[in-house]
Amino acid sequence: MENTLFGYTEAQVATFGMSVGVTAFILYMLFIVLNLARESKAGKFGTFILFLVLSFGMLGFVAKNIIQWLLGM
Repeated sequence: MENTLFGYTEAQVATFGMSVGVTAFILYMLFIVLNLARESKAGKFGTFILFLVLSFGMLGFVAKNIIQWLLGM
């Protein structure tokens, strides 16, 4: 018998955490970047640069998920 947590297997909980949990965390980080841009009065170009630089690492995670979805992995 497999170990379950609230009727879900460990793999299902991990998949949920990696998809929904990390996505929610990324959205929260984008909110923080937007708040930082507003509080620093960065302007349009400064806000663009902040989002580009501070959000670049998130792009790899999103791209990996899109590639996996396209390849059916």
